[in-house]
Amino acid sequence: MGFRPFVYRLARRNLVCGTVRNGTDGVHIEAEGEPALLEGFIAEISSGAPSAARIASIDVEDVPLRGFSEFTILQSESVPGRTQVSADIATCGNCLAELFDEDDRRFHYPFINCTDCGPRFTIIDALPYDRSSTSMREFEMCDECAKEYFDVADRRFHAQPDACFKCGPSLRLDELDGPTMGVEFTCGASIEALRERSDAIIERTAELLRDGNIVAIKGLGGYHLACDATNEEAVSTLRERKHRYGKPLAIMVRDADAAAEICLLGEQERELLTSSARPIVLLERRGASAGIALARGVADDLHEVGIMLPCTPLQHLLMARVGFPLVMTSGNLTDEPIASGNDEAHRRLGNIADAFLDNDRKILSKYDDSVLRIVDGRRKFVRRARGYAPVPLEMPRFGGNPACILGVGAEQKSTFCLSSWPDAFVSQHLGDLEDADSMENWRDTLELYKRLFKLEPTVVACDMHPEYLSTKWVGEQGLSDSQIERVQHHHAHIASVLAEHIAAGRLGTDEHAIGIALDGTGFGDDGKLWGGELLACNCAEYKRLAHLAYQPLIGSAAAIRHPVRIAYAMLLRYGLADHPAAKATLAALGEEQATILAQMLEKGVNTIEASAVGRLFDGMSALLGICRDAEFDGQAPMLLEAAMYDPVTGGLVFDEQEVEAAQRYRFEIIRDGEDLVIEPRQAIVAALDDMAAGTINALISLRFHRALVDALAQACKACTEQTGIGTVALSGGVFMNRFILQNLTTALESRSLRVLTNVDIPANDGCISYGQVAVAAARMGKAVQGASETAAR
Repeated sequence: MGFRPFVYRLARRNLVCGTVRNGTDGVHIEAEGEPALLEGFIAEISSGAPSAARIASIDVEDVPLRGFSEFTILQSESVPGRTQVSADIATCGNCLAELFDEDDRRFHYPFINCTDCGPRFTIIDALPYDRSSTSMREFEMCDECAKEYFDVADRRFHAQPDACFKCGPSLRLDELDGPTMGVEFTCGASIEALRERSDAIIERTAELLRDGNIVAIKGLGGYHLACDATNEEAVSTLRERKHRYGKPLAIMVRDADAAAEICLLGEQERELLTSSARPIVLLERRGASAGIALARGVADDLHEVGIMLPCTPLQHLLMARVGFPLVMTSGNLTDEPIASGNDEAHRRLGNIADAFLDNDRKILSKYDDSVLRIVDGRRKFVRRARGYAPVPLEMPRFGGNPACILGVGAEQKSTFCLSSWPDAFVSQHLGDLEDADSMENWRDTLELYKRLFKLEPTVVACDMHPEYLSTKWVGEQGLSDSQIERVQHHHAHIASVLAEHIAAGRLGTDEHAIGIALDGTGFGDDGKLWGGELLACNCAEYKRLAHLAYQPLIGSAAAIRHPVRIAYAMLLRYGLADHPAAKATLAALGEEQATILAQMLEKGVNTIEASAVGRLFDGMSALLGICRDAEFDGQAPMLLEAAMYDPVTGGLVFDEQEVEAAQRYRFEIIRDGEDLVIEPRQAIVAALDDMAAGTINALISLRFHRALVDALAQACKACTEQTGIGTVALSGGVFMNRFILQNLTTALESRSLRVLTNVDIPANDGCISYGQVAVAAARMGKAVQGASETAAR
């Protein structure tokens, strides 16, 4: 990120002599000068650092005077210790200006970059970060690029990916039913000729997209599958070929103003969209006032659309030509890792794409796009990947001598966390660990992190679920029982929130909170599936105080794929199968299947109970006929949430009978031994009554959501009164639901409770690995403290 050149220029300005060099443990500066000038020099290192720089600390010590006569930049060297690697950075303003400047030699060069932007982690395989340690080692710089590279006053001084048309990566377009176009440098070829060929490739790609074709485009961390986002047939074909049914597709638009024509765009959303990370930002639709009509298949009936702006020079050039939004979705079959290599992409995506826009710069680490949203003025991660990882989070110190701990994460939305205090390296989003390819990518990425950051874990934390592939992997490593820490899923969720706030100084190390963990499934202490939990906990321990009433999942995992089974089980459990509004659910099942499912429930055959809010939403979505069969886990709850919004105005539907409905839509809170049980029967009956009366789904969904929020707030208040704890931590995939997050936060704060949420990691299972490490570290710290107290006695 140009840190050494920055230090060099700073030293020259402050009349400081000495040296600067990169090491594997950080940047080393030896500086000599007048005391006042040295103080200013040190202060400016922090205050004026490059925007992509993250300075963890500046350690200063006096050394013997060596009498330097100038300030010089030394070669990097490997020394004991650990440094960090920058995430990839979107094209900066200076490079963008050059990209469209006809008088610049890099005019229209699709791989333009400098020390302020371009690929970083996706092209590196060793430290220190020098060209020889990246995939750019295959490209020998031409004389002009080399001159820039070694000119300390130049913006490209030691810019490792520096290149141009003559010496750098180039494009290749392969049409499966047409010709192949490439940019080949031959001795004597002019920049103009190379540029003309490159421009022709980009223009032909734009033509293919205009004609409704699907193009696989190689990006920073892997391939995107692109098509015209306004072309219903193209979007439908992409879904069919990719086997991505129901899941929303992200789109790319030329700039923030174009995004504002489609969705509501506040100042914070605009800032996030245009940031150097260039994430996908989930934005609320404008409704009928939208200036650009997207194909319905982009996000179907969902209330939000994922939008991103161009991140690479190639994307800027392409968007300048096409003139319409593009679908930009991960280059893979659904649930597989993203394709990154040219041969790999052609092999795996050959049945999806009509053409491939390749390049010859190798990707050394697969990275999906990050996904974020703004909720009540706060940035919230949905997926943390390109632009953010591998920048480490901070892990609190829980006492003792912190070990190197690996948290292997969960099954879905997998990440791992490799932590050696104070750094916690949470990996990029690695997808769902449900097959051999995904697990291989997980292992390869773990090995890369271990190698780059010089970390070898001595303790491994995993989920309690015995069937998670990550948990099975731990069992195959030959570790002793003392090296394995098994962490309950929802405790890990809440611990991830607590650890983030402890690290930021907002919470005491041993301080307790009431954790509200809401998701689809997580293995519970009683062998059942949890997911609607209120826990009294700190990072080391927890106690279950309240939970959603258990609902049967007939067929176990099959019930998640077919929410109509959950709806039917709810009707049977509460004796509501004869309700007039239940007829549609029974008809959807058919008499024969309904009889079989009833027998399975009665006999307990392949039926497991779940206290999960996600599964309750599945059942309600199916009861209302919104989603009876799900293409992916979470589809039914997402559509149930989206049903609350008016497609014309884009806002929530107006409920004229809100007060009266609130009396009918109620969750009962029952004492069952030591636990409180949140029982939804009355709210379900109210929903069925409204269905029978012809009430629209939008109002029923809204009323049910409000009733759940009110019940959770009541149960939480009861738990705080029972324990004296005044802090509440929220985590779990259900908090991807904007309505639940906003309204439950408001309800809790109105009851004088302090509410904490995840900050720099998602609330979904992307936070589990960090939470696992926090639990393991806290337990180890507690054990050390206990041993010390015993020894003292």
